Amino acid sequence: MSAATVVFALLFYAATLLGAAGLAWRIRDYARTPAPLKIPTTPAPTTTGGVVLRMLREVALFESLFKANLWIWLFGWMFHVALALVLARHLRYFTEPVWFWVVWVQPFGLYAGLAMVGGLAALWARRFLVERIRYISTPSDHMMLALLLGIGVSGLSMKFMSHTDIVAVKAFALGLIFFDWQPLPAHPGLFVHLFLVIVLIAIFPYSKLLHAPGLFFSPGRNQADNPREQRHLAAWAAKLEKAKV
Repeated sequence: MSAATVVFALLFYAATLLGAAGLAWRIRDYARTPAPLKIPTTPAPTTTGGVVLRMLREVALFESLFKANLWIWLFGWMFHVALALVLARHLRYFTEPVWFWVVWVQPFGLYAGLAMVGGLAALWARRFLVERIRYISTPSDHMMLALLLGIGVSGLSMKFMSHTDIVAVKAFALGLIFFDWQPLPAHPGLFVHLFLVIVLIAIFPYSKLLHAPGLFFSPGRNQADNPREQRHLAAWAAKLEKAKV
């Protein structure tokens, strides 16, 4: 077994453990953060059902971003939808037999890869071309976009420029899952692509990229606008009130 196979297998396991631990820690931190005030972003629904519907629109359509800036919404939504299709397409490497809907999504996932890179390039260009965005952009903002763009470009290069043995890649991926390591093809483009993916998995929970779980814990989004009908009391405040009684 080649040294590259061993190194990448160990890196994948380490990155997965680090990423899973970080994700659990961040979600736990979000869940423990008190929300002492009733502060839904208005206009807001007044019922629980309305809040659920609002959250669905926010997750699927980026409703608030659509209302704020159409251009950012267009490129941001394009990137996220394309990323979802690309991830679905990559499930063929981790399933045997391949699920029927994964087979069905294959051609769409290929074009989604192009859309993902296009959306990322536009979002990154915005950080250079828009003065007020350029002013508040930090090195980490550029590094995250460069990392994602590198993953997309390196993946597309193996499809359109320098092909690799995808059968062997799938055997390697399944071997990681079942702890039965299989040789990784010696392909420079594949090494670059996998290394960037490993870096992303490892740093994802600790970076600004982790905004999806935070959305569900945002009081501006997950609260109903019903302060007259129902008193809002944070958990810690309820304990203090109960202790006084």
